[in-house]
Amino acid sequence: MSNTMMTLKEFHDSHLKLGKNDVILDVRNPGEYQEAHIANALNIPVTEVGSHADELKKYDHVYIHCKRGGRAKTAFDILSGAGLNNLVCVHDAGMDVWIESGYQVVRG
Repeated sequence: MSNTMMTLKEFHDSHLKLGKNDVILDVRNPGEYQEAHIANALNIPVTEVGSHADELKKYDHVYIHCKRGGRAKTAFDILSGAGLNNLVCVHDAGMDVWIESGYQVVRG
């Protein structure tokens, strides 16, 4: 597999069909994550993703998202630089648009 980009709409349309060895990586800070997040998302702040590269290599696909797309791109670059080739970056939007669109979230 090679790293790729995906729109928020594409991600929403496919996120419930992810494989057993796929993970949603939320790179926002823990406070933002607690306010609202996608069910079963793994929260690792963008400032810490580099130290979790080995752990993230075990997944078939790592779907990276954040609040608006900027931190997801940064995390994508960090993890790509660490040699991961299983990354999918949700680059055009994030949780702000997810919530505005009425998509399902977990709070707390």
